[in-house]
Amino acid sequence: MIGASILLQFVFLLAMLDFLRDYSQVFYLFALVISVVATLWIIYNDLNPAYKITWILVITLFPIFGGLLYLSFGGSQLTRNERNRLKKIEDDTRKTLKIDDTLTKKLAHEDQKGYLQANYIQEYGPYPLCKNTECQYFSLGEDNFAQMKKDLEEAKSYIFIEYFIIEEGQMWSELLDILIQKAKDGVDVRVVYDDMGCSLKLPSHYDKYLRKQGIKCQRFNPLVPILSSRYNTRDHRKIMVIDGLIGYTGGINLADEYINVVEKLGHWKDMGIRLEGEAVWSLTVMFTSLWDYLNKQDIDNSKLKPEYKTLETQGFVLPYSDNPLDNESVGENVYLNMINRAEDYIYITTPYLIISNEMMTALCNAAKSGVDVKIIMPHIPDKWYVHHVSWSYYDKLIKSGVEILEYKPGFMHGKNFVCDDKYAVVGTINMDFRSLYLHFECAVWLYDVPQIINIKEDFVETAEKCIKISSEDISNMGFFKAILGLVFRMFAPLM
Repeated sequence: MIGASILLQFVFLLAMLDFLRDYSQVFYLFALVISVVATLWIIYNDLNPAYKITWILVITLFPIFGGLLYLSFGGSQLTRNERNRLKKIEDDTRKTLKIDDTLTKKLAHEDQKGYLQANYIQEYGPYPLCKNTECQYFSLGEDNFAQMKKDLEEAKSYIFIEYFIIEEGQMWSELLDILIQKAKDGVDVRVVYDDMGCSLKLPSHYDKYLRKQGIKCQRFNPLVPILSSRYNTRDHRKIMVIDGLIGYTGGINLADEYINVVEKLGHWKDMGIRLEGEAVWSLTVMFTSLWDYLNKQDIDNSKLKPEYKTLETQGFVLPYSDNPLDNESVGENVYLNMINRAEDYIYITTPYLIISNEMMTALCNAAKSGVDVKIIMPHIPDKWYVHHVSWSYYDKLIKSGVEILEYKPGFMHGKNFVCDDKYAVVGTINMDFRSLYLHFECAVWLYDVPQIINIKEDFVETAEKCIKISSEDISNMGFFKAILGLVFRMFAPLM
């Protein structure tokens, strides 16, 4: 009903603009002026060039109401109070998460390239570099789920859950039973879910049902029947924190396909990571910062911080998040830093490949320089039109030496980077405009931890189940598919 209402509003808006264009020369002139002003603002604004080109194309194709469309849907819809509140939360986060210069200097002494990557994340994340943290990598959602249930059963103080998708089914039912019991036992259980991501997955106002079960709950960007660009900004993060001691993130949502108890697109391949130790505090603060924003409250997070025991661990761990409202593309820049500093190889898994010119150039230059660049994509896509756009990037990448593989058994949903046996990222950040510029995202950057080899081995084993895309495959894909991909690509930043 909400979708139908929004569609009707959109159609009405276009019809009204068209009617006014024919009705009044004054409106015609006014609309043209708005389009010119919008175009100048787009050129002046600090936007990604792909967004600029796309919106200028829209205004060129629809000069009368293109500018009005941009004013309605192209910019941020935050009020001044919302912006001020987000700024305050960021400042509070910096105060809560204190950076240990001793660790930073130690990494600089060990590895200058690693230090530069970590220093960027610390400055613009802003989250601190950590040791004293054990990592466990899961190559399948079902293994991640099994360990997650064990950890939840042991929760004593609080459980924080923030996911883009929660869907009724076996996975969520088993988790919910644990959460309800823990809430009855006095554990502070909080859940945040993205209302757009769950719009066809959960009953309307499911948050009220959870509150009746003793679970505190907030919806991110609640759906209302009003046409708005606010729905472009979504909470795509996947975070679970247990007592501040154990934390999970990765590509795995809380729905049955992620643990392969139902088959939607063949075998669903997804990956996750479990942290235990000091780095979990960063995931905790990520959650509480958003929780405070949604509740319009200020809570003293320091009361939630547990005592961490000393662990004999190797390497460094750095969880981080990306906020689409701060004009800093942390997620993309972390990926670019890894690609540009790779010496031997860089292996990537992603469900989508809709990238900026900067990312394309970095991948091509790395491959041309002799770095082994491999990307695993799904062979069975969840969005056919997005897959068409991804294919439109294949040809240039392949000709530059990048190896494109598609996961033949089904759908690849994991978002991993692994590089030179030293660096890795496991998180929620896809290689598409939506993840890199529009969503709230999170990930974990790893340096020299033993699990990096497991991530690499998982990639190599998965690659054996893939088909390699060649230039001949691109040439033989058909004229219609090629044209469709190019047309969709023009509007890729708006998808």
